[in-house]
Order: sequence, then structure tokens, then C-alpha cells
Amino acid sequence: MNREVSTVTEAIGMIETYGLIGSIEAADAMLKAANVQLVKQELVDGGIVTIIVEGDVGAVQAAVDAGKAAATRTSKLLSAHVIPRAANEVFTAIIDETQPTKATEAAAKKTSTRQKPQQTKLVEDEQADK
Repeated sequence: MNREVSTVTEAIGMIETYGLIGSIEAADAMLKAANVQLVKQELVDGGIVTIIVEGDVGAVQAAVDAGKAAATRTSKLLSAHVIPRAANEVFTAIIDETQPTKATEAAAKKTSTRQKPQQTKLVEDEQADK
């Protein structure tokens, strides 16, 4: 994904919650509180969800403050942070969908281990037919 982020006026805001409902509530509050755009919702692992927004530094700070309050009301707030004037490389690393996460690696591992026994069974069935 090619993305140009101005290092002078743009910021990245992140909120991490325990539970999906709290993250949805936080994202809703963030988007309603300030002129920010939702970049990504990342399901990390073990019920941890990260919400990432972008916008002007002041707007992102206001959005993160509103998101923190909302997340605290409905679930457990784990962490919140604003990176003002984030470098393009940082933003690219955050939104890069090709980077594996623990959740995607675990899902891939489960899929590959499920396919192996099925493939073995097919080979055994073919040999039994002969």
C-alpha cells in the first residue's frame, strides 16, 4: 500500500484494549470526537485489539483522549499513545498488511497441520483401492 504521510502535520494515534467491544466503543468515540481517519483495527492475540487512527496532531490527541475514556467505561484499556509527526517508515510499518502477526502465524500453522492428515489419508485411501 503506497501511502504518503506528511511528517509535519500528521500523527498516528493508537489505543489497545482487552476485548473487541471496548475497541469498537473506543474507535467510535475517537472518530466522533475529532477529525481523524481510522487506519486499522488489529486483532493481536488473546483478546487484545489495537485501534489506529491518523490526522492532525491536535485532532489525534483529542481522539485518543476520547477513546481512552470510552474504552475504560466498557472494557480494559491496556495502552494508548500518540506519535506526532510520525515518519513515513513508521506509518508504513504499522499499516503493512504483509507483515505476519502472532494471530496470522497461528492460523497458518493450524491450517497447515490440518491439511497434512487429510493428505495422508487420501494417499492411504488410494493405496487401499489398488
